[in-house]
Amino acid sequence: MIVMSLAKKSILVVLILLFLDQLLKIWVKTHMVIGQEIPVFDHWFLIHFIENNGMAFGMELAGKTGKIILSLFRVIAVILIGWYISFLIRHKSPAGLVVAISFIFAGALGNIIDSAFYGMIFNDSYFHVARLFPPHGGYASFLHGKVVDMLYFPIIKGTFPAWFPVWRGQEFIFFRPVFNLSDSYITIGVFVILLFYRKFYGNPQHEEAKTSASGKDIADEDAKTP
Repeated sequence: MIVMSLAKKSILVVLILLFLDQLLKIWVKTHMVIGQEIPVFDHWFLIHFIENNGMAFGMELAGKTGKIILSLFRVIAVILIGWYISFLIRHKSPAGLVVAISFIFAGALGNIIDSAFYGMIFNDSYFHVARLFPPHGGYASFLHGKVVDMLYFPIIKGTFPAWFPVWRGQEFIFFRPVFNLSDSYITIGVFVILLFYRKFYGNPQHEEAKTSASGKDIADEDAKTP
């Protein structure tokens, strides 16, 4: 029987999640145009193709500056999350926690791939299906690509009643945001941590391990200094 180390399990989880995320995004990008919908389960689960500059569930920062800030933030976040996974593994933390953080890591990395490379390898998707590696180049430069979203669950549709403040008479949809697998990985990872590992972060041994690790890192740096 092959026993897989926790580090290898984490890497395998990340690779599988990234593969599924990118497979779906590339399929949507090369088979659909912006705004196109494909019903999956009646009217309450649709593949609805949109793109955004940014954050989870279609949120974004405006302008090119906002795009760069968001992309750099993502890169820094992924580096820190990767370091934290390594830290948890070194200190023999619960496997479920490591897997949950790996989900968050895969989600963040999946959207970085879109943002960093999709603008370079695809042409745009307006009024025509995008082409992978178009002969005349992509629609944007490095770190200026758009994130592909497609999962849409308008489970409940209705209208706000006349007595409802602000939104009276307007259309109501639950759940309105369109998202992708990467967004769902982040959400799943966070929910697992909140549901099952809150006590872990209140554990004095965990805090002591963090302090010890920080001290060890400083000592190692001092040892390397001539």
